[in-house]
Amino acid sequence: MSKSKYKRILLKLSGETLMGDQQYGINPAKLFHYAEQIKLLHEAGVEVAVVIGGGNIFRGLQASKSGIDRVQGDYMGMLATVINAMALQSAMEEIGLYTRLISAIEMNQIAEPYIRRRAIRHLEKGRIVIFSAGTGSPYFTTDSAAALRASEIDADVILKGTRVDGIYSADPERDPSATKFDTLSFTKVISLNLKVMDMTAFTMCQQNNVPIIVFNINEDGNLMKIVNGEQVGTLVSE
Repeated sequence: MSKSKYKRILLKLSGETLMGDQQYGINPAKLFHYAEQIKLLHEAGVEVAVVIGGGNIFRGLQASKSGIDRVQGDYMGMLATVINAMALQSAMEEIGLYTRLISAIEMNQIAEPYIRRRAIRHLEKGRIVIFSAGTGSPYFTTDSAAALRASEIDADVILKGTRVDGIYSADPERDPSATKFDTLSFTKVISLNLKVMDMTAFTMCQQNNVPIIVFNINEDGNLMKIVNGEQVGTLVSE
């Protein structure tokens, strides 16, 4: 029985986190770093679902600049998330984790189709569930997919892994005077116009009372500290 603060979490990773110091693509060291962090959660008895972006390979919003139709571009971005999810699945299975790759777009040779009850059963059996292909619809980001899946599987929290250690009043990489928030309400985030997630995703979390913790995914031990109840990053809740 898990003694962790959170029994079931949804980890949201951006595609860019997989690049490391590369300009694009997947950095194997980063891939295995995240796999090892997830393994620690699993060993602590936490049920883990993952949503990963595709920005290291392709963004739907890039499409308009290259003359590709927005909807077509969004579907290309969804396929990019599947590539990342397959890479993460491979890394996790390499270190002994049991996983299930689930796609919002049907591709039976690669992934299971999304069926809510089946996904929850995988989690209950201790498998790491990786949700790919976003929501399966254009015009929605992987943040929206994370908010949707977290709500559907009754996750206790969304852990949004980023390159910075929480939410700041301004971009800390550009403004050294930016101040960090330890806790925020959903209402406060909206009033301050802080870019935690896109508004569709954020509103869904607010309506379904799914708290969000924004934290630095690259710092060893942060995931375990969070599930053990330590103050890491910024908590957004009602």
